[in-house]
Order: sequence, then C-alpha cells, then structure tokens
Amino acid sequence: MNPFDAARAAFRGRVSGDPTGAPDWVRAIATVGSGDGWFDPDGVVWRVHGDLSTLVGGVAALLGQGAHPLALAGVQRHSAYREDPWKRLAGTARWLVVSTFGSAELAERESARVRGMHRRVKGTLPDGRAYSAGDPDLLRWVHLAFTDAFLAAQTAVGRSMSRYGRHWGDEYVRDWARSAQRLGATDLPTSRAELAEAIRSYRPVLEPVPDDLLAFLQGPPGLSPPEKVVYAGFSAGAARLVSPTIAPLARVPGRASRSPRDRAQLLVTEVQLRTLNLALGAHSPSEEAARWRLGTGPAPVWAA
Repeated sequence: MNPFDAARAAFRGRVSGDPTGAPDWVRAIATVGSGDGWFDPDGVVWRVHGDLSTLVGGVAALLGQGAHPLALAGVQRHSAYREDPWKRLAGTARWLVVSTFGSAELAERESARVRGMHRRVKGTLPDGRAYSAGDPDLLRWVHLAFTDAFLAAQTAVGRSMSRYGRHWGDEYVRDWARSAQRLGATDLPTSRAELAEAIRSYRPVLEPVPDDLLAFLQGPPGLSPPEKVVYAGFSAGAARLVSPTIAPLARVPGRASRSPRDRAQLLVTEVQLRTLNLALGAHSPSEEAARWRLGTGPAPVWAA
C-alpha cells in the first residue's frame, strides 16, 4: 500500500468508525432502495455535504451546540464523547451522509432510528430545567447550528459553488431543512437571512460554552502527531466561521472578524483541505456508494 492509500484508509477509518472506511450504513447507501433519495444528486446538498469543508464546519457546529445548555446536557449526559470522541463523530456522520446520499427508503429508516434514540435522551438540570432531545425547539437549535456552520465553511474554505448561482446558500438552507423536519423540528428557515435571524432569536437562552468543552474541541484525545497538526488547522479555521451570535460565548473570533490573521488562518485551512482532497479522491465512500446505486459511478472498492 503506497503512502496515499495508507493515509486515505486511515482517515476514512477514523471518520467512519470502521477500519474498512465503509461500515454497514455506508454499504446500505448502495444497496437499499432506489432513486435519488431526498436530495438531487446534482444539487447543493450533495455538493456541500460531499465537500471536506464539513470537517471544519462540524467543529464550528459543535461550538454552537455547546452554547445551548439544554443541547449540551443531552450530549454530556447521554453519550461517551469524551471517552470515545470518534465513535460520536461517526454517529453524527452517519445521520448526515445517510440522509444526504441514501435512497428515500433508507433516509426514512435512518430518521426513525434517530428519533428512537432521541426518545431516550431526556432529563433535568440541577436548576430544574428539563431537556429532551425530541423537543422540537431543541431539534431546531441543533439544526440551525449545523446548517449555519456548514454553510459558513463551504463559503469560506470549500470548493467553488459558482455553478449553482448567487443564491445557492438560500437553496441549501431550504432543502436541508427537510432532514430536520423528519426528526420533528418545526419553524425552520428557508433562506440565509432567515437562518441568521433564527439564530439571533436564541440569544436570550444561550450561555458561555464551558471551558472543558472548548479545550476538548481544540484537541480531542487519541490523535497522532500528524493528525494533531491537521486538526489544529481545522479547529482554528472553525473558530473563524462561528456565527456572530455564538462567537462571544465560545470566546472565538467568529466570522465577523476580518483581521489579516483571521484571513491568513482561513487560507491555511483551505490549503489543508485541498491537500487532503488530493489524497482522498473526488468523492467520499458514501457518495461513491450512492452514485453506484444510481448507475452514475463505478462500483466501490468494497463491492468489486
């Protein structure tokens, strides 16, 4: 195995939680159901979620999730993200890619699985506030945080979206809302402007992101020395993509900052992503599986 193949295999195994890079849920994208699924294969959702900028956007999204005390409680009390952060990452990636690239049948099945998990995530904070992962308003916040972060990452460090026109961001916000609706979220924005306003409306209930979570997101355990270098670039880039509403609570510059240092960091992060893209190839295993199902791409390595 040459160095590029080894790096590709290690990265995909890390993100997917499976040594082969193609766990059962990736293989199901290729084999369960037929048709385009929830989203157009040539549309903006496939393009954004197939871009490595989601790695940076994901870190920014977690900062946003951590600013909502009830959303944070659900993660802290009902997952082992500190002990096994990569398992948590793989779980989040599963929902994202299955909903994006799977057939409608598989996406509906995945939604039902996640709704079942959410029913078990509930409790009460010491101050008496109750939380439930199935609460439509809490689901709405998590969706807003992730949508805003992925949109910001794609805009700042992702591949060009020029072929989709000036309003591709509005299209992304509108289309991706379907996934959150299937989980039970309501009153979702349908444009960039509505998204920004929706996030601002939560300011009264948001709180500072805890120091231990900030430290964790700056350098999760278990990284090899080369991975630490790459992740540091992603984390620093994410700190410059966070919504102006969330940035002060996360003690990061956010995307409202336009200093030379901030612009330089985003350029470094973009170069890292382009280099990683060369090593990994044009499409993720999930997108490869989907294109094979649709008859528009070759068989994945695991199916050959």
